[in-house]
Amino acid sequence: MDEIVPRADAAQPGGDDAAAAAAPESSVESSTRRPGGELQHARDRALIEQARGGELEAFNQLVVVYQDYLFALVVRVVGDRETAADAVQEAFFSAYRNLDRFRGDSFRSWLTRIALNAATDVLRLRKRKPADPFPEWEDDAWQPPAPESDSPERQTWLRMRSHALVAALNQITHDQRTAIVLYDVEGYDYQEIADMTGVSLGTVKSRIHRGRLALRDLLSPEMELLRDG
Repeated sequence: MDEIVPRADAAQPGGDDAAAAAAPESSVESSTRRPGGELQHARDRALIEQARGGELEAFNQLVVVYQDYLFALVVRVVGDRETAADAVQEAFFSAYRNLDRFRGDSFRSWLTRIALNAATDVLRLRKRKPADPFPEWEDDAWQPPAPESDSPERQTWLRMRSHALVAALNQITHDQRTAIVLYDVEGYDYQEIADMTGVSLGTVKSRIHRGRLALRDLLSPEMELLRDG
C-alpha cells in the first residue's frame, strides 16, 4: 500500500468560491453543484472492480481523480494543511482496505464520508479544534484571484472581505461549518450529507439553518463590506 501516495498539497482552497460558503444567502446553490453523472459513476465502478481484482494502478487512478477534491474539502473543514494531508492520506488507505464494503452508487460520496471521519479522528488525536477553514487568507502575501484590470483598492477590499468571512466561520460550530461546506460549496444534498455525517436529515437541515443564521448575525456589522464592490 505504500504505492498509494496522494499529493497533500495538490489543491488550494479557492477565494471567491470558498467565500461563497459563508454567505448567509443560498444563491451559490445553483452555481456550485458538483460534477457528476452516469459516466462518472461508470468510470469509478470499473476502476473499483479492477482494484478489487488486485490492480493497484486502477485504485491509483481513483486517487488522481479525487485527491485534489478531498484535500480542498478537508482543509476547509479542519483549517490546517498538515491535518488535512494526514486525513486524506488515511482516507485513501482506508478506502483501499475496505473496497469490498463499497455498495453505494457514488464512490465520491463514499470517499467523502471516509475522509470526514478520518479528519475527525486526526483532530481528536491532536486534541484541538479546527482553527481557520481557509488558512491561506491569513497570509498577507496572498490575494484572492482577481482580473488584472482590478484596482489595488478592489484587491484590498477582497482581502478585507475574506478576513471578515474567516473570522465569522471560526465562530460557528465545527458541525455547522462542515454541513455548510458540504452543502453550499460541494453541492451535496441534505440526504447525502446525512449519510456522510451519520446524523438525521433534520439534524443536517438544522445545522445548515443555524449556521447560516449565526453567520448572518456575525457578519451583520460587515454587510457593507460584503456587498459586491
